[in-house]
Amino acid sequence: MIIIGNTLVSEELLDYNFICNLHACKGACCIEGDLGAPVLPEEKVKIEEEYEKMKPFLTETSKLAIEKNGICETDEDNDWVTTCLPTGECNFVKRNEQGILMCGMEQAFIAGATNFRKPISCYLYPIRVTQVGEYEALNYSRWDICSAACVLGDKEKVAIYKFLKAPLILKYGEVWYAELEAVAEAYYEAKI
Repeated sequence: MIIIGNTLVSEELLDYNFICNLHACKGACCIEGDLGAPVLPEEKVKIEEEYEKMKPFLTETSKLAIEKNGICETDEDNDWVTTCLPTGECNFVKRNEQGILMCGMEQAFIAGATNFRKPISCYLYPIRVTQVGEYEALNYSRWDICSAACVLGDKEKVAIYKFLKAPLILKYGEVWYAELEAVAEAYYEAKI
């Protein structure tokens, strides 16, 4: 692990390549799994505040499910996650014309309807952040549904940390990311 400020960064974020390939996976990470997306308490508040602006970007089925079950629920660790439909997909997704699951929150953000993009856990995927003592640990979450993203990342030679530059800067800042880039450069040089 690489220590940068109050974070522990797995070398896997430098060693492995990744570029989301939505045409191949169709947004499977928004439907697979046991629960919805992890949501920070402050994100839950923001989603609740912005929900009316997001509604036009959701399906009728999702809107009804959210009215019945709420925007978020707690998991077994008492952390917030988005609610899901009985079929498994997050309540905030909608299929586009190509059958790709698109995030309604993000579509509202892109359209300028809201200033909240989506939970940072979604924006950072396939990086998962966990608390380890006083540090936030950033690890690569491998999942077979992302195999096409790994192939595309290898083809284009884009490391995970490079692919996720924007969300990493959003969460940790420009200075932190610049330090990560410097550490990565030294790491790669040491491997030669």
